[in-house]
Amino acid sequence: MSKSDLESRAQDSRLIARQGAASFVGSATSAIMGFVLTVVLARTLGDAGSGVVLQAIAVFTIVLSLARAGMDSAALWIMPRLVAHDPGRIRSALGTMFFVTALSSSVCALAIAIVAPALMLGDDAHSSEVVRAVTVAGWFLPAGALLLVALAVTRGLGGIIPFVSVGSIGLPVVRPIVVWLVATAGGSFVAVTLAWAAPLPFALIAALIIVRFQVGRHERAADVRGSWRPVPALRRSILNYALPRTASAGLEQTLIWLDVIMVGVIAGSAAAGVYGGASRFVAAGLIIDTALRIVVSTRFSTLLFEKKYTEVEALYRLTATLLVLFGTPAYLILAVFAPVVLSWLGPGFEQGATALVILCVGATLAFTAGNIQSVLLMSGRSGWAAINKGVVLLVNVAGNLVLIPLIGITGAAISWAFCMLLDAALATIEVRRFLGIRMGVGAITYALVVPLVTFGVPAITLRMTLGETVLALFLAIIGGSILFAGWCMLDRKRLHLHDFRLLARRH
Repeated sequence: MSKSDLESRAQDSRLIARQGAASFVGSATSAIMGFVLTVVLARTLGDAGSGVVLQAIAVFTIVLSLARAGMDSAALWIMPRLVAHDPGRIRSALGTMFFVTALSSSVCALAIAIVAPALMLGDDAHSSEVVRAVTVAGWFLPAGALLLVALAVTRGLGGIIPFVSVGSIGLPVVRPIVVWLVATAGGSFVAVTLAWAAPLPFALIAALIIVRFQVGRHERAADVRGSWRPVPALRRSILNYALPRTASAGLEQTLIWLDVIMVGVIAGSAAAGVYGGASRFVAAGLIIDTALRIVVSTRFSTLLFEKKYTEVEALYRLTATLLVLFGTPAYLILAVFAPVVLSWLGPGFEQGATALVILCVGATLAFTAGNIQSVLLMSGRSGWAAINKGVVLLVNVAGNLVLIPLIGITGAAISWAFCMLLDAALATIEVRRFLGIRMGVGAITYALVVPLVTFGVPAITLRMTLGETVLALFLAIIGGSILFAGWCMLDRKRLHLHDFRLLARRH
């Protein structure tokens, strides 16, 4: 390996460690508070009530992915390049992205109000409440879409701390508190949904203030004063990238949340509440994935723009290994002790244990592809990502229509797990074809073995001996953590953890 490659690898390691620590704190906080929100909904509203609110959140999240018009991804793609090569056009790019987002989100909010009554299909007794909850949440689409774009801009301009403070800590912490206050005060399901959406405008104001300071800092550093006047070439570049990404993002969020909606329509709000609770545990396990993606996406964009494919492959393999190594333990514990953790949500939620196991297995296997979606998107091939999501969505809808009537939420879990694997496989093939970037199969496989041995074996043993108890769960976490830390310390070079020793050194 050449000296320049070593320096690049050390730089990437420093980036991951320095910003990754902050990103991990934010992702962990967001995941924990998301779990707290699920518990609050389940404990205060029951399975049917939480199902109503979760269906409203599902519809909101899916439409939100369309409302932002791909401008959040465009910000991550274009901003690092403008900062490095043309800071005078940052304002022009911001003007285009915010205008398009405001227009798109307003149209989507109006569409929700018109289309929401279609959710009254089926025999669910709570369908009318679902419609009202969806309509109320839709009022906040413009604020939510502009917030996501503004937060993406803060990342693109080099600010991981602002993104984490507002999007990963501030908003997730406030939401369950407000929801709990409204729910315990006797608020209706619609009022609780309103409480969930209400903090969005305040978070948006904070994000816009941060963006203003960041833009000023970059312009002062380059001694330029940008104009808000649209630059046609730049606008075309942003729109050409964002339009396919709009479809891709919409399909991506549909894949994540569609199961909850279809379960609600086919099996009722109570089943949707149970399945939604189980799926939120899986979302909470994405802490490492989210933390790494937040950090490396802009780095991928810069390296790909400079055609440094060797460095991209090295960074991708490093992050894939770390994702599998540190992301798998949570899913192993959740899978082995699924009935225990679901019982925390309240009576009846244990019915989702089998679904949770399937979701955990699917998520773990999908981890082996690493941040392959980020590589594909940051290479500018948002159109291919959209095609992938379209194919996977069709498979998911077909799977849900066939399996949910047969085996209920277990069928929804099987469909989701298979589709996540299919999505990762398609992106992996395309990245290999277009960029020549290969997976580090050997390193990733070994990284998977470590948590399987250190967490999986003790967890299964304790469950068989002590049963499905909180004590067994607690001991599995403690014992697994000790074994895992010991293995990582002794084998840090093979696991690439030795790279982080370079972080404090200068090459």
